[in-house]
Amino acid sequence: MTLAKPHISRNSGMNHGPIRVMITDDSAVVRGLVSRWLEEEDGIEIVAKASDGVMGVRMAGEHKPDVVILDVEMPRLDGLSALPQIMKAAPKTKVIMASTLTHRNADITLKALEHGAADYLPKPESGSLSRADEFKQNLIRKVRTLGEAGRKQSFTRTRLTAPAAKVAIRPPANRNPPKALFIGSSTGGPQALRDVISMIGPKIKIPVFITQHMPKAFTAVLAEHLSKSARRLVVEGRDGMPVKQDGIYLAPGDYHMTVRRAGTGLVIGLDQRPPENFCRPAVDPMLRSAANIYRDAALCVILTGMGHDGCAGAKEMVKTGAQIIAQDEASSVVWGMPGSIVQAGLAEQIKPLNQIGETIMRIVSREVQK
Repeated sequence: MTLAKPHISRNSGMNHGPIRVMITDDSAVVRGLVSRWLEEEDGIEIVAKASDGVMGVRMAGEHKPDVVILDVEMPRLDGLSALPQIMKAAPKTKVIMASTLTHRNADITLKALEHGAADYLPKPESGSLSRADEFKQNLIRKVRTLGEAGRKQSFTRTRLTAPAAKVAIRPPANRNPPKALFIGSSTGGPQALRDVISMIGPKIKIPVFITQHMPKAFTAVLAEHLSKSARRLVVEGRDGMPVKQDGIYLAPGDYHMTVRRAGTGLVIGLDQRPPENFCRPAVDPMLRSAANIYRDAALCVILTGMGHDGCAGAKEMVKTGAQIIAQDEASSVVWGMPGSIVQAGLAEQIKPLNQIGETIMRIVSREVQK
């Protein structure tokens, strides 16, 4: 194996104080509960609370928070309209869009992600917030992850664009062209998927399977958005749906998606087995099925995302000879999922987002890799 020799910039002046958070929501109930939950956590500080977008823009400029939680629906100035103004007033701030689970709000949230929001937070109705433990845990995890990621980006002048020191890259092996592509993503994934799919969508002639960590209402809208980028149909998988040679399949919210044999063909499998890595859909079940069905004829791409979902499944794929590509740290919103692939020595290639689509097409078309 060959060892990468990345250039890593160290900055001893990195801020290790509490993550500074601003909450922008027109509901006093939401502001109160979210504020209390976060203030109970070590290392998190609420620096401002705003009841509408106009106030949120002004306070963002005054307080320069690390993280802004921004409601989609607000009076005077809604979240989508406030987003670019907040990002201009506080350029280093990571914005989390908070949205109820409706088709309209999912569409607005995905547009916000396309325009620079770092992540989203599906929230229950105000009357059930006090019992929403899953919402609370997601909130805390995303605030911590994005707050820390934002600081690292702010204080590191040269980002790590290759695997960390002493991590081996698997040498590429001679293979036949892959017969299927599997993509896993989470935080920052909708934007990354859009970029990759817009490149490969019109050209790729093998089935594509995608698992993005998202709830049910959001995955239907994501499929619509990706269809526009791909200039061909991207569909949510259905249990028993036949796998077509030119199909692009997205795991629907609240279901793990796999591929399985049925007679002489292959079909999509959906199930509601327990969440893996706190997620359903999770990437690992999809990749385990890829290893079982396609073996060395599978290509896997792990894009930006928090946590390590996909690492265990990628290990199974590597055992069968499949090829793994990881997004690099510099272009990732959060380098959790692709970083875990790299640290485990599973990646044959580590690429910035703007090169991943081209890399996929080169592998599929059997052109010489550079």
